[in-house]
Amino acid sequence: MWTAAILAGGQARRLGGIDKSALLVRGTSILDRQLAVLRSLTPHILIVASDEHRYREAGVPVVRDRIRGAGSLGGLYTALVEAPTEQLVVMACDMPFLTAPFLTRLAALGAGADAAMPRDSRGLHPVCAAWARRAAPHLLARIDEGQLRILDALAGLDVREMDPGELARFDPDGRLLLNINTPDDYARATA
Repeated sequence: MWTAAILAGGQARRLGGIDKSALLVRGTSILDRQLAVLRSLTPHILIVASDEHRYREAGVPVVRDRIRGAGSLGGLYTALVEAPTEQLVVMACDMPFLTAPFLTRLAALGAGADAAMPRDSRGLHPVCAAWARRAAPHLLARIDEGQLRILDALAGLDVREMDPGELARFDPDGRLLLNINTPDDYARATA
């Protein structure tokens, strides 16, 4: 059993500060799309946010970032500490096309490792990944050192990769890992 955590603490500067999880894709908000998938996989779901009041209506626990100003790494650390299980599958709140089969495989790939994440032509995706709670002290040490890039924090951890070939089985249209950071990304998601 694993916990799913949606990281929703970003400021969405490139989209004018809007709540990216509320963006509609095919008539449904990204958050509602993610929750629908996750509810079929695990009873343990939480949202990590800088403002825990924003997501009260989601029907899942909402936890506040434990370390303000630490970005996605801080959100990931918070999720690991707050998760009621030893394994966590984390995702950014702006990823509308994640699927149950993909997330199930990601969790299986991460069993026994510190982290498991997909790699595509753009590189690794550490905010769409499986993480073990035991990685939390390592991440906190990086935060304390002021090193806030998640990719840099992977050094010294046992990380398994879902290679592009395996990823392609779950991503026939190339949009599985699309995250919406810009108006162009949103246009692509709604096309």
